Amino acid sequence: MAEHDTTKDTGAKSGVITIKKYANRRLYNTATSSYVTLDHLAEMVKEGSDFVVTDAKTGEDITRSVLTQIIVEQEGKGQNLLPIKFLRQVIGFYGDSLGGLVPRYLEHSMEAFHQNESHMRGAMGEAMKGLFPMQRLEEISKQNMTLFENAMKMWNPFAAVNKNATAAAPNGAAAQPAEKAEEIDALKSQLNVMQAQLEKLVKDRG
Repeated sequence: MAEHDTTKDTGAKSGVITIKKYANRRLYNTATSSYVTLDHLAEMVKEGSDFVVTDAKTGEDITRSVLTQIIVEQEGKGQNLLPIKFLRQVIGFYGDSLGGLVPRYLEHSMEAFHQNESHMRGAMGEAMKGLFPMQRLEEISKQNMTLFENAMKMWNPFAAVNKNATAAAPNGAAAQPAEKAEEIDALKSQLNVMQAQLEKLVKDRG
């Protein structure tokens, strides 16, 4: 074990910290040469530290599964950020032909939401100093909620298209491949429009 623990973190030079996970489930931070917990990794995420988690034996990148474990732990502590309906909808897209659009949409939506949240924090700081109109603070708050609500509503058109396509098919059969392709193209176009609107919203607010 020790010979692995003393290996230099090649990712540290590029600003990315390598975390190694061993068979005993212990996590080792190669940048600080110390063992860490999921709580430590959660704090690193909040601080903006970039890291990857690899299997110490195979070298496989397991960052996604570890981040998922962090979310599960945080949710278990009562910090329920993910609505049950949202979780059900996400699970429903696994194995679905439209599932490939979900990561792209969520990434852009959350990036725009994060930037909007940063503006709101700044506005609150200025408001506390009496230097920022409260009307502007309320406006940003409403826009922030609208952005999030629009992101959640995006799931409904997907579900509706799937249901309509199935209902329209003869004898309840699935829609023909050509029709499915047209539906996916239409949804991609809708996604592009919404992405542009999100980017414009953030740009205008900047």
